[in-house]
Amino acid sequence: MSCDITLGRKEPCKKDVGGLVAVYFINYTAGLLTGSGAATFGTDDLITGFASALTLHKYELRGTNSFDETNENSRENGTSIFTQTGTIQLKKQDAVTRKELKLLSYGRPQIVVESYSEDGKTTKFQLAGIENGCEVAASSVSGAAMADFTGYNLVFTGTERESAYFVDPAIIGDTTNTVVVVGA
Repeated sequence: MSCDITLGRKEPCKKDVGGLVAVYFINYTAGLLTGSGAATFGTDDLITGFASALTLHKYELRGTNSFDETNENSRENGTSIFTQTGTIQLKKQDAVTRKELKLLSYGRPQIVVESYSEDGKTTKFQLAGIENGCEVAASSVSGAAMADFTGYNLVFTGTERESAYFVDPAIIGDTTNTVVVVGA
């Protein structure tokens, strides 16, 4: 693999916006990067399909939610890794969500993160934990005052050889590549 870069980058217009729209949890599926369930890649490493349809469990989001990646390099060890971290707030506590969060914390799901695009209307998708999955830590919050946040705080972390791949929006919920499951 060559380490030589091939392009520069111009300063983009200031029309991007932050924030997450939703996260989609996938029960860990081995071989998404290379293997029997492998993703198909188009230009610029964009995921354009999967070998078989993945089930995505959608959690809609509002408020303060984030997804960040940090690249760590070691010249001494000759390594480069990406740490993918998401911080999610789910409003309201209930028995069904508690059970699902318990299962998420026991597993190591892959996670599709949906964030706003530069026009603020469309969305972009990234797949975290494609090879190793993500660790999910959930905590419940009751708040101290009547108007305080009550719900669940989730932090997910993935450690990968490469940064999260972008996913073609056309394959989200197309039933050939992904099936989206939404709760009540």
